[in-house]
Amino acid sequence: MRRNRLPAPLVAGLILAALVVVVAVVAPMLWQGRADALSADIRQGPSGAHWLGTDALGRDVFWRTVVATRLTVEMAIAATAIAAVLGTLLGAGIAAAGTAVRAVGDRVIDLLLSFPPIIIALTFTAILSPGRASVVGALGLAFCPQFARLTNRLALSVNERDYVAVARLLGVGRFRVLIRHVVPNIAAPLLVLVSVGFATSVLTVSGLSFLGLSVQPPAYDWGSLLASGLRNIYDNPGEALGPALAILVTGLAAGLVGDGLVRHLDPRGAPPPRRPAPVPAPPRPAPSGGTGPEGGAAASVRGLSVRRPDGRELIHEVSLTVGAGEVVGIVGESGSGKSLTALALARLLPRELDWSAEHLDVNGIDLADPAKSPPARLATELGIVFQDPSSSFNPALRIGTQLTEILRVHTGTSRRQAEAMAVARLTETRVSSPELRMRQYPHELSGGMRQRAMIAAAMLHEPKLIIADEPTTALDVTVQADVLRLLKQINREHGTAILLISHDIGVVSALCDRVCVMYAGRVVEEVSVEDLRRRDVRHPYTRALLAASPDTSTDLDGARLVPLPGRAPSAEARGAGCAFAPRCPLAAPVCAEVVPALVAEPSGNAVACHAETSTPEVRT
Repeated sequence: MRRNRLPAPLVAGLILAALVVVVAVVAPMLWQGRADALSADIRQGPSGAHWLGTDALGRDVFWRTVVATRLTVEMAIAATAIAAVLGTLLGAGIAAAGTAVRAVGDRVIDLLLSFPPIIIALTFTAILSPGRASVVGALGLAFCPQFARLTNRLALSVNERDYVAVARLLGVGRFRVLIRHVVPNIAAPLLVLVSVGFATSVLTVSGLSFLGLSVQPPAYDWGSLLASGLRNIYDNPGEALGPALAILVTGLAAGLVGDGLVRHLDPRGAPPPRRPAPVPAPPRPAPSGGTGPEGGAAASVRGLSVRRPDGRELIHEVSLTVGAGEVVGIVGESGSGKSLTALALARLLPRELDWSAEHLDVNGIDLADPAKSPPARLATELGIVFQDPSSSFNPALRIGTQLTEILRVHTGTSRRQAEAMAVARLTETRVSSPELRMRQYPHELSGGMRQRAMIAAAMLHEPKLIIADEPTTALDVTVQADVLRLLKQINREHGTAILLISHDIGVVSALCDRVCVMYAGRVVEEVSVEDLRRRDVRHPYTRALLAASPDTSTDLDGARLVPLPGRAPSAEARGAGCAFAPRCPLAAPVCAEVVPALVAEPSGNAVACHAETSTPEVRT
């Protein structure tokens, strides 16, 4: 069922807000004279002539409340605008800056938030002369830290999403990432804060006027009228009731508008798109390939190390090669360094991590030298399939917009051609109704369909290498099998090399040609998939993984799975020797002191274990 009507809170809020705005604009022009007219009816109660009674000078309280709307609303809007603009720019700027700037900026925001806004406003107003300008500026600065904190936290959260990582891989600049990917995904909470900020500004402006620190006679707003009414509340309660109700109605309108806009602007509440007419796919332009030799390595890494800011190594001297058209798996427990290795290969490591490598290459692109690896070349040579399909796409943009971005940015393909190519790729990856999916938002697709769409996006520009980081996570068994078959089909039909990251040794044995086993940031064994399936492995850790993994013969021969005892050590707990020694049944005294080297074998496999080799490498 299509949703074309506005949410009820938004309708109610807009009606109230429109009423307040109309009164603010029209009242001073039409009824200023009636509001300021003096009469002999001093401090009279409500009557037919004076709906809310009169004040100490015989002026009509109702018309004065109506006329005071403009000044109160103007001051609240100005204060909210100052706070929203300055706070959003400050928060977004800190989120986009470097680590040192973010640390200092966060502490400054924390310091400002420790003071109540009313205290900051009172301080500025006391330093400056009381008046409208000083109150507006003071309130804008007082509420600015709230916008800065919300923007900063939301922007940092969005910056960690996979679709932002993809934008970075595509070479999108920081400002464009901020405008295109960050701001649309934090707009809804900011709208709520703007509405709350406006309501709070109305209340605070009125409160300062109530104290005599804002609007000065002969001007008046709701706060000054409320102060006068409370002094005469026993003679005429209506004199205080009028401005109090005006403040309440305005705050309620702001809250309803904010809540309604969030519901209305959320793409999950948008009507489903119409099915467009299918567009025939044009011939695919030749991709801008790298300079790698024919039949050479699609990717190669030598001596890769990744360190935290405190100097502790998360990955130590990792080396691996993915041949052209080869499927290589990296397997290991959580925290073994699999995903960090893949992120380093795609140059998507978090900014706070430091890395170094003797050699880092994707199809001839030297990634170790930024000057030799322009984003456009890397983006067209490398595709990424992330582990969480729910965070792989920007929820604020349609699927078609995100799929065609790389073609339009880096290959100059027209919008129509890019959309046709994306539809063809979605069809190839067995996404149902691809023309419709192009116009849908990510939340409208199932998890398996989002993962297929992510694979289609990775394949759209015919990359030489696809990095699939836990591509079957959070999917049911049947969908997992379908995704794995799809990856194998892409490798077989297009000759695309695949680097598959997984914690499931059964998955890599079913899909890969060769497997690298990682433990505590090191490669401990390289083995062909044939040897892995025969369980002809050398390292005790690989044997333990196989013993803990079910296969087709587990229930037939009555064998039971053997859980791996203990846990992998954290970076802080890694000792000087072999990190697996505390869990290893073959551990010897030398294992606690010397790190075993990864030694190649005549079969092409390699193993790093003192029990299997006699060429130890002393850790430095």
